[in-house]
Amino acid sequence: MRILLFGANGQVGWELQRSLSPLGELCVCDQEHVDLEDKDALSAYIHEYGPTVIVNAAAYTDVDKAESEPETAKNINTDAVSLMANEAKRLNAWLIHYSTDYIFDGTKATNKSYSEDDNPSPLSVYGTTKLQGEESIRKSGCKHIIFRTSWVYATHGTDFIKTMLRLAKEKDELKIVADQFGAPTCAELVADITALCLHQLLFTKDEAELSIGTYNLTPTGVTNWFEFAKLIISEAVDQGISLKVAAENIHPIATFEYPLPAKRPSNSQLDCSKICRTFDILLPPWQKHVRRVIYELAQGKQDET
Repeated sequence: MRILLFGANGQVGWELQRSLSPLGELCVCDQEHVDLEDKDALSAYIHEYGPTVIVNAAAYTDVDKAESEPETAKNINTDAVSLMANEAKRLNAWLIHYSTDYIFDGTKATNKSYSEDDNPSPLSVYGTTKLQGEESIRKSGCKHIIFRTSWVYATHGTDFIKTMLRLAKEKDELKIVADQFGAPTCAELVADITALCLHQLLFTKDEAELSIGTYNLTPTGVTNWFEFAKLIISEAVDQGISLKVAAENIHPIATFEYPLPAKRPSNSQLDCSKICRTFDILLPPWQKHVRRVIYELAQGKQDET
């Protein structure tokens, strides 16, 4: 099996390099190899390698900057994805792609979650371009799996955990949004579930094409950014990371008190029963990988915070 991985140096892509390598010949590709906005170069790159599976972990993910750069966001999140899907169809290859909770407007009650069948209604340029990318995959008719996830973090790269640790070293007080709900998702979990599902599709699962479609992929449970931040700080202290802020000086605020260019869904909870049922897996509670990542940072990767 020949696997072509795009976005190899992103958070999910970095972990996919590890999880996918036992499954076959892995070709890793990032911006230094091919510009996703250059359609001719992208097409030629896929043609030259001739993959059995295309895994696209590349995306324009700067949610706020996308509001002022909609064309760039569309080039990467929609047009490049469409090209990959059409190439996958031509090659009879599988396409594995990652999408987001931001395709929803988050107006569901906080005791309810979004299923794969709920109607999308994105609030931002980022969410809109990611939804258009999904739609282009379905339209192509290629064999595909789309994983929708949320609030991604990892030991590698920049994310909420590193931001909180950095701010906690600099400030005496933190104010964190408490009215947006979801499940923090570790890139390691996304990569491991991807490899598990792909193995079933290609090696063990009968009638694999019946599994074509979209799957929500997050850990179990729900939190908000404020509670997430409190766990980060608590775990960091337990792991011996020196911080300036005290736990009692972390305060909840409403979204309107921290305005940003792009609107966020207030409810990002995703119902993951479909992926558990289809691929016979159990998903861990969201706190598990948060603790693991902070432990790893405390063991020698604090320079990344």
